[in-house]
Amino acid sequence: MKEVTVTARTATRTATRGVLYVHSAPSALCPHIEWAVGGVLGVPVSLDWTPQAAQPGAYRAELSWAGATGSAAAVASALRGWNHLRFEITEEPTASSEGARYSYTPELGVFHAVTGLHGDIMIPEDRLKAAVVKAALGDTTLLVEIDKLLGKPWDDELETFRHAGDGAPVRWLHQVV
Repeated sequence: MKEVTVTARTATRTATRGVLYVHSAPSALCPHIEWAVGGVLGVPVSLDWTPQAAQPGAYRAELSWAGATGSAAAVASALRGWNHLRFEITEEPTASSEGARYSYTPELGVFHAVTGLHGDIMIPEDRLKAAVVKAALGDTTLLVEIDKLLGKPWDDELETFRHAGDGAPVRWLHQVV
């Protein structure tokens, strides 16, 4: 896995690190992903693309990155909305900020969660209260709403793509700390 380091541009702000997992992208999109991510991180990015066994004609890649706090959000914003692209990006917490996890699929859009020191998803109180109210009104069930708050629909859709190709390392995001 490649790693991008902190640059002079990002060194003046709080630095953090994370991992970008491009689970599925058509070959024509690969150089555009590198360009977009490099633009956000402020350094050229060259990913090692490998075939994605779960989707013929698609490729996958991973990038360990370091940069300013908020870089994961900026990368997710730069890549969201691209057809046929599936990705996840994590950002580790710092002394002054919580961590983050973003997941994206063309069908579901972007999922964002705040993560704590150990990678656990932290759900704000008002979002839990809203889920309870929706369930009490009969619009949905509490289990469905909690699953959405935890990103289960995104996890369900991405699970097939998380498996690496033959001989490549397998990384399970729910075990990343």
